[in-house]
Amino acid sequence: MDQPPRIGRYSLVRRVGAGGFATVWLARDEQLDAEVAIKILSENWVEDEDVRRRFLAEGRFLRRVDSLYVVGVHDIGEAEDGRPFMVLTYADGGTLADKIKAGPLELGEAVRIITQVGRGLKHLHARGVLHRDVKPANVLFRTDPAAGDRAMLSDLGLGKALAEVSRITMPGGTPAYVAPEQVMGDRLDHRADLYSLGAVAYAAFTGQAPHGVASLGAVMQIDAPPPSMTTLRADVPDAIDVVVRRALEPDRDQRWPDLDSFLNALREAHTTGKVPAGLVPAAAMPPPAATGPVDQATALVSSEQSTVAAKPKRGRAGVLTAVAAVLLAAGGGYGGYQYVLTRPVTVEHENLSVEVPRAWGQKATDGQALLVSTDTSAWHSNQTVEGVYLGVENLSKLPTSIAAPEGCTAGAGTPGGSGDQQNITFTLDCGDSPRIVEQYREVATNTIVRIQVRTADEKIRTQVLDSAKYGS
Repeated sequence: MDQPPRIGRYSLVRRVGAGGFATVWLARDEQLDAEVAIKILSENWVEDEDVRRRFLAEGRFLRRVDSLYVVGVHDIGEAEDGRPFMVLTYADGGTLADKIKAGPLELGEAVRIITQVGRGLKHLHARGVLHRDVKPANVLFRTDPAAGDRAMLSDLGLGKALAEVSRITMPGGTPAYVAPEQVMGDRLDHRADLYSLGAVAYAAFTGQAPHGVASLGAVMQIDAPPPSMTTLRADVPDAIDVVVRRALEPDRDQRWPDLDSFLNALREAHTTGKVPAGLVPAAAMPPPAATGPVDQATALVSSEQSTVAAKPKRGRAGVLTAVAAVLLAAGGGYGGYQYVLTRPVTVEHENLSVEVPRAWGQKATDGQALLVSTDTSAWHSNQTVEGVYLGVENLSKLPTSIAAPEGCTAGAGTPGGSGDQQNITFTLDCGDSPRIVEQYREVATNTIVRIQVRTADEKIRTQVLDSAKYGS
């Protein structure tokens, strides 16, 4: 059906968007001489009473909220062909998805936009409405001559009254931005929208969605926050990274308790580089990466990306108690967060595992070998790159000497171990490059594990070497 030139008193100018259920037009309110947006139900859904009911429910949800940061509904009606329509605030500045396509946003701009979207969510929640589909495409911008563009939440097609979502609800949402509990059909609360806002923040800062999942089924497999944003963008401060990734905890009890806590922490992290502990109880801070499933090292192999979750070590209650004590000992605030940031993460591949500093975020695997460093692509050609290599070799006995790479000298091997777990360790001196330690371990008949650690920090070198393991 061709779109008529007008609907009621509104003359249609041009189509500005279309989705699965509706089309949005730029229109002119001839009585008020103002630009508006007309959202009209698509023709193929006009006879579907359930879709029609949901379309009208969106209008009622939007009408409940009077907020600068939520698209407003000014009128509702029915076209001559029987299709319902809504008259909305016209956003002339495009969407956040459009901005992100051009690349990551400037840090201050990202914080400003996330703060405005967060205010819109707060206003929705205060009126008893959960959005359930917060994503960059649903963040619109309206030009304000006095203050620049203003972010506004739109599209409450999945919106629900909080009284309804307190019961088990049907799964729904956009995979890249939806909270895991929403996909699983759990009872929902405001923390589902908080997760989605964190995912939008991650995309604004990095230019890409947190996990890159393409289906709701894949969301169910998420068991840890996404890779550190600092591995995707070097100028993202650690404090901002901690704040955003805490909002993306799969376990909602480990997220920020509410939108205010998240937004206040984000602004503080941006303006001061610190996260004040007083915003939430110390015991609610995220546990160290090496002791619970709350951190990941970024695994980049060529252009492919994967993630490596931290390996659980202790029960959650013990972890929270330990972190609270550390935060208090560190004086709270950024000192406590620095402790979290500097805790090692456990990286695993097949039968190999090793604990490495958080900064060694690049990981590659090749058969029975594991390489984790600050830059896997430069590992073989640049001896200044810190990191660790683990490989399994088919040898009948431990070597008595090793060949040193060009520019390095290898010392005599130092035997160690006991019983049938013998090892030998070699130290290589490469001038100004990080000290290299290489160890060979007998783990089974004709099976030797080779471990090479490069770093100038002797303490880290020892910790990484000692943490390397083969087998379950």
